[in-house]
Amino acid sequence: MRDKTTVIITALQRLLRPLIRIVLRNGLACADFIAVVKQVYVEVASHDAHLSLPNKKQSDSRIAVLTGLSRKEVKAIKQNPLLTHDEPLHSHYNRAARVIHGWVSDRSFQDGWGEPALLPPEGEGASFANLIKKHSGDMPVRAILDELLRVGAIERLNDGRLKLLQRAYVPHTGELEKLHILGTDVGFLLHTIDHNLQQQPAYFQRKVAYDNLPAEILPTLQQMAASRGQQLLEEINAWLRQQDRDNNPKISGTGRKHAGVGIYFFEQNMAQDDD
Repeated sequence: MRDKTTVIITALQRLLRPLIRIVLRNGLACADFIAVVKQVYVEVASHDAHLSLPNKKQSDSRIAVLTGLSRKEVKAIKQNPLLTHDEPLHSHYNRAARVIHGWVSDRSFQDGWGEPALLPPEGEGASFANLIKKHSGDMPVRAILDELLRVGAIERLNDGRLKLLQRAYVPHTGELEKLHILGTDVGFLLHTIDHNLQQQPAYFQRKVAYDNLPAEILPTLQQMAASRGQQLLEEINAWLRQQDRDNNPKISGTGRKHAGVGIYFFEQNMAQDDD
């Protein structure tokens, strides 16, 4: 029987392989990666309530014991942290996504068939400017317009109206935005797994997969996952939009939570060494 350490190391190897491929392609050396790992070790050991002793401040000595780093290293990392926060990109991504979600689900910006309407850039009623104002707060209209045009999510018609082409914000051409999604979406999945390892009731976490499929069926599976997954996400989005205080200030309740549902497709060759 394998012990817990062996299982964790095996799990780390599997999840790190695709991550290291991305890291190497983007020119991050092993030493830089290790520096990031050390900083996160110190951050988690410093702030995770499950790792602290009751009624005691988490000292550098305690952090050193937990992480295996020296007290000198812990102190240096705390005094000179790496730049890891990316709030402007995070806000930019969220606001662009919320605009598209609003266009898809808000009846005020739909046509007579319940589809996203063709919107004039400005004006009273259903206009792109009012869509931004309602679903993206004080974000400049031009900034969102340029971004959605850039990624091909919308197009400008000959009469000047704007047409929605994609029902989700996917930054096809922006490398920085794609790398940002790596940090947020994978992080959410790992948070869910961490919760399910420690607490009950468990968060919903499911997948369906078979390991002897012909390559020819994958396009159909991709299309099925995309269409049905998008439909489910739009249904959940419509409900969540009504519960979000930014959209509905009358909603009562306590705290401020960030929650959602993610769906993804995957495939790989069974000959790959990831398995």
